[in-house]
Amino acid sequence: MPAPEADPRFNEFVILQAQNAGLFLGQIPNPHTGEKDINLRAAKSVIDSLEMLEQKTQGNLTATEYSLLKMALNNLRPLFEDAAGS
Repeated sequence: MPAPEADPRFNEFVILQAQNAGLFLGQIPNPHTGEKDINLRAAKSVIDSLEMLEQKTQGNLTATEYSLLKMALNNLRPLFEDAAGS
């Protein structure tokens, strides 16, 4: 089985989704208001989507892509738990 090929769009997508989750978790100020708002439902949706992506792409990512996705999830999960008061 050939090694997966890197696709720069994948990294950009994961980074964009992680930034969106950060925005929804109040880690990044809203660019329109400057306020830090929390939207747990939206944050959970983004995290769930990244988890689904992780499952569906198993074995099809380069080491760098896998590492980026894993790092994003490892950073977002505890932030979500903190914001949710878990």
